[in-house]
Amino acid sequence: MATLTLVSLSLYFVLMLAIGVWAWKRSNDTSEGYLLAGRNLHPAVAALSAGASDMSGWLLLGLPGALYVSGLVEAWIGIGLFAGALANWILVAPRLRRQTEELGNALTIPEFLANRFPDHATALRLISALIVVLFFSVYTASGLVAGGKLFETSFAGLLPQAGLGDYMLGIWITALVVLAYTMIGGFLAVSLTDFVQGLIMATALIVMPLVIMFGPGGSAGGSLTQVPVPGFLSLTEGLTALGFISAVTWGLGYFGQPHIIVRFMAIDRVERIPLARSIGMGWMAVVLLGSLGIGLAGRAYVERNGLVIDDPETIFIVLANLLFHPLVTGFLLAALLAAIMSTISSQLLVASSSLTEDFYKLFFRKDAGERESVNVGRVCVALVALVAIWIARDPDSEVLGLVANAWAGFGAAFGPLIILSLTSRRMTGAGAVAGLVTGAAVVAGWIALGWNSKLPGMDGGLYEIVPGFIASWLAIELVSQMTSRRGSVTA
Repeated sequence: MATLTLVSLSLYFVLMLAIGVWAWKRSNDTSEGYLLAGRNLHPAVAALSAGASDMSGWLLLGLPGALYVSGLVEAWIGIGLFAGALANWILVAPRLRRQTEELGNALTIPEFLANRFPDHATALRLISALIVVLFFSVYTASGLVAGGKLFETSFAGLLPQAGLGDYMLGIWITALVVLAYTMIGGFLAVSLTDFVQGLIMATALIVMPLVIMFGPGGSAGGSLTQVPVPGFLSLTEGLTALGFISAVTWGLGYFGQPHIIVRFMAIDRVERIPLARSIGMGWMAVVLLGSLGIGLAGRAYVERNGLVIDDPETIFIVLANLLFHPLVTGFLLAALLAAIMSTISSQLLVASSSLTEDFYKLFFRKDAGERESVNVGRVCVALVALVAIWIARDPDSEVLGLVANAWAGFGAAFGPLIILSLTSRRMTGAGAVAGLVTGAAVVAGWIALGWNSKLPGMDGGLYEIVPGFIASWLAIELVSQMTSRRGSVTA
């Protein structure tokens, strides 16, 4: 039976590779084609690509796992994310699409910042590139951890060990397939595969909760209130002020996620952004509700049937294997792989673009030709992937924890910087550098001190994006005021 599931997954891999080859034949001759698909993405493709690259393995593993353990109170993360994504589409998307093209046709976020503040161009590009590569290595590792857990849970004993174990084998398979279509097809391949993967994810997240609750193998619908967790269906049970702030402020991270906002830069026309926004937010509402449903109904199903789940983050995988025909299970696991691979591919491409455009061409080969730049970008994709594989090698890693750290790092370092660079006339290059460094440093320090899990003298911790975002914003404002009023761009 597991063989049929593996066949279904293999067909999914073949489809992704075929899209990569097709994209390679369409657009790869120039850096703009490889990194931004020639700024010619259809709004639907851009919207689902942004959504799929955002909603990584945590959507089907981390968030359902948190809901499985604690109940509906964990839904505040989803609520905060939805609000943040909507604000990002309204505030950032149209401005970023217009200004990146007007200011030197910037192909990366660091390049846009350098063009926006030319007096600090080198510092901004270098620091931005370092932050991008650092946090994306961790973020990519979270996706590989999810891929490892998928293969370890679904195919234990079926796949050859090859001296690595099923967990590491799953990591390598996931990484190699993503590397293949990303290196071959570039941004167009990543965006098109994201579009297909977004459709697969939405279908799975609609079907599974309904089958768990009302299907012949489910019967969990009537037992949600019987889960032995106090206030399992309450949005406020056990919720502290710090817990509420930490949950809803996940939405702040959207303003600074390079792999998401780069989609705004690639939409074919600014006038079509409202259409993309409607499609993207509709898709996001569906998948978040589905994720909540899997966590809540999945816990009810487990309690009703006396099952034992060792790792709550694998509830989606366990139920996919229990409740569906192997071929359908393969489709559902493909949805999980879609969530994982869509994010990994986007992150690898953005990280490699920063290494190529903001490091290699800046310090080594300023006159590098288009073909050389594209080839260097492909090499950088592979290098970042290898670092992420090394980080993900621990099978006890938690998907949601790794995502939370990387999300906060980007949100604090780039969030205030992106917002103010697009809207403020008073911001200076020195302020931009101060915001970048301060946001990243505060997040890293907060994590190192353990204050995200427990603050000194208090029972709970505060999510690191909150102090990082505030500190970054204040640093930009204060340093900008202390330096000059130079540099302005119409928002």
